Amino acid sequence: MDRMSRDTFAPDGANPLCRLSLEQLRRRTSMKWRTYPADVLPLWVAEMDVLLAEPVRRAITDAVALGDTGYPAGTAYAEALAGFARARWGWDGLAVERTAIVPDVMLGIVEMLKLVSGPSDPVILNCPVYPPFYQFIESMGRPIVEAPLDRDGRIDAAVLREAFRQADQRADRPVYLLCSPHNPTGTVHTAAELTHVAHLARTHGVRVVADEIHAPIVAAGASFVPYLSVPGAENGLSLISASKAWNLAGLKAALAIAGPAAADDLAGLPEEVSHGPSHVGIIAHTAALRDGGDWLDAVLSGLDDNRRLLAGLLAEHLPAIGYAPAQATYLAWLDCRNLGLGDDPAEVFLQRGRVALNSGVAFGTGGAGFVRMNLATSPELITEAVRRMAAALA
Repeated sequence: MDRMSRDTFAPDGANPLCRLSLEQLRRRTSMKWRTYPADVLPLWVAEMDVLLAEPVRRAITDAVALGDTGYPAGTAYAEALAGFARARWGWDGLAVERTAIVPDVMLGIVEMLKLVSGPSDPVILNCPVYPPFYQFIESMGRPIVEAPLDRDGRIDAAVLREAFRQADQRADRPVYLLCSPHNPTGTVHTAAELTHVAHLARTHGVRVVADEIHAPIVAAGASFVPYLSVPGAENGLSLISASKAWNLAGLKAALAIAGPAAADDLAGLPEEVSHGPSHVGIIAHTAALRDGGDWLDAVLSGLDDNRRLLAGLLAEHLPAIGYAPAQATYLAWLDCRNLGLGDDPAEVFLQRGRVALNSGVAFGTGGAGFVRMNLATSPELITEAVRRMAAALA
C-alpha cells in the first residue's frame, strides 16, 4: 500500500496536517497549487493541505457509487448544523425552518444584502477584512463605509457607532457585514461585543449580516459565539458553511440562517438560489458536521501547534515581524511594517523568497504593510516558508 493509501485511512487522532508530502501536494490542480510556478511555496489562499475526513470521503464515494448526483433536496444540512451548534457552541436557537441552502457564503451574502437593503444602500465593514467583501459589494454598485478595527484587532465600539450613524443618515436600509470570527486577524468576538453590536444596529436602523464561515476553527481556550444567539440580534442573518473547516471549497454549499424577526426576509429568497449548491456538496458538508468532529479536533490541535511553531520561528529568524497567534481561523496576520518593505511586503517575499502570501493591501484600510499566511499545512512547510522569508531579507 503506498503512502497516499495509508494516509487516507489513518486514524482521526493523527494530525491531518502532517499526512501529505510537498510532492503529493504539488499534484493538486486547485488554485492554491496552480496559481504560482512550481518553485513557489504557496501559503496564501484558504485551502488546507489535508486529505478529507474519512466520514466525508465515505459519504462522497457512497453517493457516487449510487449515482446520487442529482439536485439537492431536504434539510439534512441544516439539521446537521443545528446539532453541531448545540454540541460545540451550546446554541439551541438554530431553527431548521429558518434556514435556506445557498451556493456558498459570498453568494449567500449577496442574496442577503438584496433581501434587506436597496441598490444604493451602504454596507459597513470592519477593516482590514476579507478582500471579497470589497469585490462583491463593489460589483453590486453599493457604497462601502469602513469602520476600522482597533489596534488590538477588535471591533471599536465608538468607530462602529459613528459608521452606523453616517450610514443611517445617508440611506434608508444600511447593512453591517460582520465577519465572525474575523478574517484576517482571527479575532473571536465576545458575547458582550456582539450584544453591543446588536444594540447599536437596532438604535441606528442597521441590519446585520454575519459571515461565520470560520466558526468551527477556534484555538484552544477560545469560544465562538453565534451572532444570532445574543440578545437583540433577532432580525439578523447569518451565513455558515462547512467548507473552511473541512476543506470543501470545491464542493459548493452553504446555509443562510435567519433570526426569528428575519424569517420573513429569508422567505423572500428567490427559489432559483437553491439550485446553486451542489447536491454532492451538501452530502459532504452534512457528513462533516455530523460525523467529522474527531477529525476537526485533530486539525484544531495541529493548528494550535502551528501557531506556537510560527511564533517561535518568527522570534528567532524575523523578530521585526509582529505576530499575535489568532483565536480562530487557520490564518496568521503578520505585521511587516518594521521591515522597511513598503505597503506590499508580500510581493518582496514572493519575488525574493519564492513564498506566496496574501498581500495586506487587498484587505482595505489598515492592511498596508501586512501579509496573511495560511497555517493549515505541515510544520515542515511553515518552517521552510520562514526560512525563505528570512533569506529574502538577507
